[in-house]
Amino acid sequence: MTIANWCVLAACFIPIVTVGFAKGSSAKLSRKHGGYDNNHPREWAAKLSGWPQRAIAAQNNGFEALPLFIAGVLLAQQAQGQQTTIDGLAIAFVILRCLYVAAYLMNRGTIRSLIWFGGVGVSVALFFQ
Repeated sequence: MTIANWCVLAACFIPIVTVGFAKGSSAKLSRKHGGYDNNHPREWAAKLSGWPQRAIAAQNNGFEALPLFIAGVLLAQQAQGQQTTIDGLAIAFVILRCLYVAAYLMNRGTIRSLIWFGGVGVSVALFFQ
């Protein structure tokens, strides 16, 4: 398995880890006092505020970013592009997504948007390999 393929797997787990931050923030609370409600997760998420709410938003964006990245990796490999370049771009995407989550949690909107554009740019660059 290539490094880029491992990066696809890592990118798929980033949103899951991100929502784990939000769920963990209320782990010590009972459901009736705002703790995570596995029976009604969307209602629970709608009541969040602050960084846990931003973690949910970062998770959603993480899932939204996946199709373009995965398609870019698969098509670049199918076209037999230079694997070291594909691997480097895939690593860059994973790093940018981690930075994106950090910027989102810290409520840094401008830098978050710049990082997002970088991730999209990396995904698009994969199509030209």
